[in-house]
Amino acid sequence: MPVKIRLSRHGKKGRPLYHIVVADSRSPRDGKYIEKIGTYNPVGAVVSVQLDSEKALAWLNNGAQPTDTVRTILSAQGVMLQKHLAKGVEKGLFNQELADQKFSEWRIRKDDRINEKARKVKSSQEEIIAERLKAESKVREAKAKALSERLIAESAKAAEAAAPAPDGEVTPAESADQNQTPAEN
Repeated sequence: MPVKIRLSRHGKKGRPLYHIVVADSRSPRDGKYIEKIGTYNPVGAVVSVQLDSEKALAWLNNGAQPTDTVRTILSAQGVMLQKHLAKGVEKGLFNQELADQKFSEWRIRKDDRINEKARKVKSSQEEIIAERLKAESKVREAKAKALSERLIAESAKAAEAAAPAPDGEVTPAESADQNQTPAEN
């Protein structure tokens, strides 16, 4: 019975969630499986993978073949490196302590890369927010300036209308009063 480690699709339309399963290669994609060893959620800003690496390593050592996508997931989780290091220990190239040390060094480097990438994403998001706030403050200042100019113009018109006219001239307010008929008064 050829055994594969592959993805089984679950979730809703447009929002997939995959189970990482060990199944007979002849069974349907979402059908019967031997064992579920993890989950993979590709939707969202952060891709999440939950994997039982011991079970995955055991199945790989027993001859299960991962699909291309699962091989990439297993590589990212370090399972393929563990398998590679175990082969080196079996062949006598180095001992288990050295293999564990190499794996821990790899894990530290990988965590550093992930943290660096997360820091860059966070800083770029902060820069975008700062630029938006800056643009918004410029818009507010422009609106405040336009409003103050309009209020100054209106107060100047009001002051001009309320000011007494020089001798013999009629102010616009007085001319409006003179234009009204006695019935309107």
